[in-house]
Amino acid sequence: MPETRTNRLVIAITGASGAAYGVRMLELLKPEDVETHLVISKAGERTISEELDKTSKEIKALADVVYPAADIGAAIASGSFKTMGMLIAPCSVKTMGEVRTGLTSSLISRAADVMLKERRRLVLMVRETPFHLGHLRTMTALSEMGAIIMPPMPALYAKPKTIDEMVTYTAVRALDLFGLDVGDINRWGEGGEGK
Repeated sequence: MPETRTNRLVIAITGASGAAYGVRMLELLKPEDVETHLVISKAGERTISEELDKTSKEIKALADVVYPAADIGAAIASGSFKTMGMLIAPCSVKTMGEVRTGLTSSLISRAADVMLKERRRLVLMVRETPFHLGHLRTMTALSEMGAIIMPPMPALYAKPKTIDEMVTYTAVRALDLFGLDVGDINRWGEGGEGK
């Protein structure tokens, strides 16, 4: 019988600004013993072309498994496919709303729905500002359902010198939520604060 891997992590990139977060996570996980499963929405492809100096093809090469966003029959759409959980980085308000309602129209929202029903970790790096009451209520409902809402906010006490350092810090902190220690960052209380 084949061995079942549970050190799989699903990463999704949607059309919100901040595709660099999902890409950095893939880069950080590449040397680790974690099998990455990637989905990029059509709008995420557009954001990548607008924001990054990488092509979608280069980003997909960082993942172990890549799925088309419309493939609702993919392995990650089933609860029987074991994973550590899922990160949506960045998470658009549209995707967040689909996950909240359970009306899943894509593989990303279906896979996120699976994480919730299977009680697996789901981290949504929601990218919108400012939030209106509907956004806040959606985030509250998702938190009550078991999701972790983690807007990518910079930790300025780490004294980042570049955008790249801010992205890396946030990506490492998001991966911390899965028990993955993948980066040497300036953590509060470990001697780096105030430098």
